[in-house]
Amino acid sequence: MNTPLIDIIAGARPNFMKVAPIIHALQASGSGLRYRLIHTGQHYDARMSDTFFRQLNIPDPDINLGVGSGSQATQTAKIMMSYEEVLLKERSQCCLVVGDVNSTVACALTAQKLGIPVAHVEGGLRSGDWSMPEEINRLATDAISNWFFTTSHNANATLAREGVSENRIFFVGNTMIDTLLANMEQLAPPDFWAEQGLAPDNYLLLTLHRPANVDDAAPFRALLEAVAETAADMRIVYPAHPRTIATLEGFGDLANRLIVVEPQPYHQFNYLAKHALGVITDSGGITEETTVMGVPCLTLRDNTERPETVSEGTNILVGTKPTALRKALAELLGGVRKTGKVPDLWDGQAGQRIAAKLRELLCR
Repeated sequence: MNTPLIDIIAGARPNFMKVAPIIHALQASGSGLRYRLIHTGQHYDARMSDTFFRQLNIPDPDINLGVGSGSQATQTAKIMMSYEEVLLKERSQCCLVVGDVNSTVACALTAQKLGIPVAHVEGGLRSGDWSMPEEINRLATDAISNWFFTTSHNANATLAREGVSENRIFFVGNTMIDTLLANMEQLAPPDFWAEQGLAPDNYLLLTLHRPANVDDAAPFRALLEAVAETAADMRIVYPAHPRTIATLEGFGDLANRLIVVEPQPYHQFNYLAKHALGVITDSGGITEETTVMGVPCLTLRDNTERPETVSEGTNILVGTKPTALRKALAELLGGVRKTGKVPDLWDGQAGQRIAAKLRELLCR
């Protein structure tokens, strides 16, 4: 067939939120482009998968590489080997990668070594923290990408400073926000909402998953103590990963101060975020969603690759010291709520802009 084929790569849950609007735009546009959705299997939760794909209204993957977990090197190598086999059987005309997970850099490397152009959605994001595996993935992916679909003026400026020519940078907006806006009417309370006596603004939403915050029990406990003691009688909802739940079980009464639940489906999680008095997190993507929903967000990191959520949005970069967390949380509970605005082009149309640009690039 002469119709260009695009490989859309996703390996972790946030990736699917980012590719969903692109898939919808390609399906609806009559663009003259084909795509195949490739799930690397980097992260896979059988219990959540069906619900997640149904809520985001995306098709089952055309190909699942099924690489599973492993060390950084092992996982990256398995993805490269498996994706190379796919390309050798049927070559695509573009490899579209999103975000900064191992699947992103692995598939970009594999495609580029076979002479297949790479398009990076969320190109140009930088935290400046090389201790984060995600930062290395961003740098490596951008170093070998042909085209960059960016979410912010900050990302555009970063790529320009790094020598990327203007005609390869396309400021399209944020597909993560496309998905959020498209699903706002479908947000619904989780099963435990009424049972736990939750109501708008009577709880905090907590999400911690970065190894620097949760893998060492002592500092992890200190952060949780800061939240629980400062929050006093305020409810604290904590959707936690299974390995984190195992650590929490060793914290005794402290864990009992939290409403610890399993990771939530997309509609239920964002319902919790939208109606929380505030969100405490170490996730980059959640800071984008809270900015659009106007919810105050305290980020337990010393840096961020999404500075516009701080300079323009509702995000406060607290750091990782419990004393700083106590101060910021006390201010929030005392009524000091940071407000902000929605960054440029976070308007729900990024997926359509990407599909249009891909058509222009690949069908000329």
